[in-house]
Amino acid sequence: MKRRSFLKGGSLAATGLLINYSLPSFANPLNLADFSVENDLYKLFKNPELNYRPYVRWWWNGNKVDKAELIRELKILKAAGIGGVEINPISFPDRTNDMNIDSLQWLGNEWIDALKSTLIEAKKMGMTCDLLVGSGFPCGAEFLEGEERSQIVVLGVKKMEGPLVDEISTFTFLKEADPAVTNAYSGRKMELLSVKLVPDPLTKMDEVIDLSDQIKNGIININIPRGKFAVYSLVKIEGFMKVIQGTPGGGGPVLNHFDKKAVKRFLDKMTDTIQDKIGPLSPYVRSFFIDSLETEGANWTSDMMSEFKARRGYDIYPYLPFVLFKIGGMGNTANPKYPADMSPEMVEMTNRMRYDFELTKAELHHERFVHTFAEWCKENKIKSRAQAYGRGYFPLEGSFEIDIPECETWLKYGIGEEVSEAQFASYPWHHGQGNTMINKYLSSGAHLKGKKLISSEELTNTAMVFNESLEIFKIAGDQSTLSGVTHPIFHGFNYSPPNAAFPGWITYGGYLNEKNTMWPYFKNYTDYRARISALLQQATMFAEIAVLPPTTDLWSIYGAQNEPFPTVVHPAYQMLVWEAIHQNGSSCDYVSEQVIQDSGTEKGFMTYGERKYHTLFLIEVESIGVATAKKIADFVANGGRVFCIEKYPDKSSGWLDFEKRNLEVKEVISKLKKQENQFVLLKKPESNFIDWYKQIQEQYNIPLYVKIKEPNHFIKQIRYQTKDTEILFFSNSSSIQSYDYEVSISSSIFSGKQAWIWDPISGERYKIDISNGSLALKFGPADSKLLIFDKDNDGRVFKPMLIGNSKELNFSENWSVELQHINGTTKNTQFSTLSDLKDIPDYTNFSGTVIYKKKIEISNANLLNHLNIGKVYGISEVSVNGKNVGTQWYGNRIFPINKFLVKGSNTIEIKVITTMGNYMKTLTDNPVAQYWTNEKRKNQPLQSMGLCGPVKIY
Repeated sequence: MKRRSFLKGGSLAATGLLINYSLPSFANPLNLADFSVENDLYKLFKNPELNYRPYVRWWWNGNKVDKAELIRELKILKAAGIGGVEINPISFPDRTNDMNIDSLQWLGNEWIDALKSTLIEAKKMGMTCDLLVGSGFPCGAEFLEGEERSQIVVLGVKKMEGPLVDEISTFTFLKEADPAVTNAYSGRKMELLSVKLVPDPLTKMDEVIDLSDQIKNGIININIPRGKFAVYSLVKIEGFMKVIQGTPGGGGPVLNHFDKKAVKRFLDKMTDTIQDKIGPLSPYVRSFFIDSLETEGANWTSDMMSEFKARRGYDIYPYLPFVLFKIGGMGNTANPKYPADMSPEMVEMTNRMRYDFELTKAELHHERFVHTFAEWCKENKIKSRAQAYGRGYFPLEGSFEIDIPECETWLKYGIGEEVSEAQFASYPWHHGQGNTMINKYLSSGAHLKGKKLISSEELTNTAMVFNESLEIFKIAGDQSTLSGVTHPIFHGFNYSPPNAAFPGWITYGGYLNEKNTMWPYFKNYTDYRARISALLQQATMFAEIAVLPPTTDLWSIYGAQNEPFPTVVHPAYQMLVWEAIHQNGSSCDYVSEQVIQDSGTEKGFMTYGERKYHTLFLIEVESIGVATAKKIADFVANGGRVFCIEKYPDKSSGWLDFEKRNLEVKEVISKLKKQENQFVLLKKPESNFIDWYKQIQEQYNIPLYVKIKEPNHFIKQIRYQTKDTEILFFSNSSSIQSYDYEVSISSSIFSGKQAWIWDPISGERYKIDISNGSLALKFGPADSKLLIFDKDNDGRVFKPMLIGNSKELNFSENWSVELQHINGTTKNTQFSTLSDLKDIPDYTNFSGTVIYKKKIEISNANLLNHLNIGKVYGISEVSVNGKNVGTQWYGNRIFPINKFLVKGSNTIEIKVITTMGNYMKTLTDNPVAQYWTNEKRKNQPLQSMGLCGPVKIY
């Protein structure tokens, strides 16, 4: 089925929106793929090689794996259009019958033998293999000892009111400070480091009374005068956390990521053990993969304090209790009001010290873990792939050294729907979309370093299991693409023997399984993603605007957050800024202070490698380094423009000599303020960031490459380039709404080139006339458009498929219906009208294939071209007179049927393949089904199903 239905009425008439200027010379960056014969690029797009196809995370559940079954599953995956696997040993899922199959020990001889067999077979099949470092997440193992295990220093506070004399056991302080972690390690060691008596509120440090000399006695004597006080305890825990979902052998304590020697020993242990038995992995493994760095607040190693003093120039230890927060699960701040109140001077001091502490941790993590990991991969001649983010790691630079940086895109209810401002304020990293906040950081970091392969843990699913659909896959996947991702790794495929009890072994993730109703159609989606990936991995993402978020202020006030799901987004609207830029026909990258400091300035541009930015946005940046301020001043002096949202930077970051550095920052900013047209203060809007940015764009004549008549919250675009080809990708993320969308393309994109529509669904392409630069696009729900501009002229001319017209025949009544349930039963009935099966009591809990049949009389078949089946909940497949017309799985369901119709009687058959969740809710004796659909934590809503119409032929 060729989806060619998006040029409104087929008209390419001028809309009067032509951009009347060309973009500057930087619009063609130097580091572009050289496709001298552009047809080669199209051939790659039409028939992508296996390495461009989506990969899957392949959970080896409990390492209860068998070589024959592993090979069978590889074949299933390849047949479904999957190009590679990430071998991911993980614990066996709860509530699941393991069929008395033994677990293989991670790094044991049998496990290595199964790994070898899998790698050899995958290579024969042309499939790529990546290998998880360790088992579960974050990295750890049972062989780690002592300080090789992750460490944390935590705060405990007991508030009291005097006068009071009391004795308190040191155990009480250990219990108070004990953090909530996802998977506590049973062999952890706790040590009470200090105890301090503090007045509440605390106005200065000399009010603090140190009681630490009593710790050795096991009892702390408290003598509190009249008034409010708090007792602060500082507790160190060695080996505080166990690997989450690790398998036997790999399920011990988490690794100390701040200890380079421990990191290297852990990594070498893995490769030495495997390669000593089967030889080098490099011919068989593309990359070693580091999964989520969910270290839950780890902040300590033996030389943390000496390293801090050497880097920051002062001793933070006496102040540490006042810098730390009480933490809960995932290392998140449990209660901001937990400590004593502090004077403004104390708040200022501890905020600055907190930033210094977070900065030191991030530096050590990068140097000792990320760098060590990247170098270890090079030693083994294998690429590094990592989700180089978590709590307190550099969100941008963290992936600079990683060969394949990885993002995350999730499935959650609400994707593709409108989200209110109130919902957004409480849920800012997921307002109706799947791509997480970290995606833009990571993709920007990759682009800054000239990387084209940016993967994403995609379709991560802990909320919609059994209710995922190909349409929601596409919406989330397109959002991933718009955030800068060029290759998806689906989350995930569960190792599950075919004779396992229904629905099989499920750790979590999308139910990608041969027993899923959608599985026979899954290759439709993998083909789509493969073509997008093959194209974008040959190109460079274009960006002309830089955005600096207030990371320094965030770390200072709230502490480093747990990416990709921060507890605090500062400011809450941060994500809306970069989105508004893309919704208004431009593109941007996030940058950091370090990137700005390392950048050059050139004829009105800030340059970093091959990236060039004419505009810089500062999002409520209050604290800034002196070197950063001076570089921004150089940028402005060379003709660049800076927009400061809500506030100007007015102070330095960090504690040591901050008064002197404050003055230096203020002096630089004061001079910049005098250049009102180049250094501009903006007020954020109360709402509607899209129109806000459009007004700024017009007022300050900010260059753009696509002028959009009416920018839309649901529609975004992104631009890529090769040496001779321009690529524009548009996507409508609404699962409900259709939109008319008028755009004008800058002449710098189309001048001297042929304009094309490349269809990632079919792989076909069609020429369009864009000599005047104007296009009227029509987006159906979940629709996307791929416009290509190159020097090739050989191809068919685009002919649009109409959405409807005034001469249409309505066939929405009286259908014969056959319901083929996945439980093996079949029922035949009649529907007088088409409606949602969810709303029909007899079919509310149906799952399977619904076949709608109807005979219609046609007097003049030559005049009828299109069948529009209206609203469909599920995958749709149409046959006319026994001949297959095609399959459609998202958006407007319009089929070309002219060549299938005959004069007289015609039989129309519409198959709709539904999701499974409504049925799974009824399986009350199935603990797996109940856990994912009915338990209080999930409680999945009933889903719409079937053909709702109206069904029209025109």
